[in-house]
Amino acid sequence: MTLYCATSNPGKLAEFQAAAPRGLRIIAAPPFDCPETGASFEENAVEKALRAAEDVRGPVFADDSGLVVDAIGGEPGVHSARYAGPAATDAQNRARLLRRLRARKRPAARFVCLLALARRGRLLLTCRGVCEGLILDAPRGSGGFGYDPLFFFPPLGRTFAELTVEEKSAHSHRGQAFRLLVEELPRLLNYTRRFHEPR
Repeated sequence: MTLYCATSNPGKLAEFQAAAPRGLRIIAAPPFDCPETGASFEENAVEKALRAAEDVRGPVFADDSGLVVDAIGGEPGVHSARYAGPAATDAQNRARLLRRLRARKRPAARFVCLLALARRGRLLLTCRGVCEGLILDAPRGSGGFGYDPLFFFPPLGRTFAELTVEEKSAHSHRGQAFRLLVEELPRLLNYTRRFHEPR
């Protein structure tokens, strides 16, 4: 079975592909234009999924996710990808976050992910995943993307950028939401075959 993923972020696509169980193929949906104007992760994910579903025949899911830090009023939130400006790099976004935190000692933070699944112009499902952690005062690790080098995950004692793809998928907000979506696929799409465990 093929499921389209509406994202232009190669890091997200790779994570979904690595987490996909046997029998489920994840491929990138054709590029599309969809300004993220929603006030929440869910609004943005739904908007992107419905827009992407206009261009493909099969089911398509979209992700909207980001970092929420209570100490600075929930920033960067839905603006995570463009926190330092519309064309900001990951490094620039991280630098702005550290400036906003003003050297607070490991403030609590959470990654939030909303996935929306659509087909033929109809929204089928939304799934939410949350992962709690702390923000370090300097990046650690060379893996992942975005805020991963700053996001310290206490249960494993490492940042997300220090985890393998498999470790991150097992614990992350995105992995949680994706597993919920996969569980519902057979019922929603009238697919009789159950998926096997991830490779």
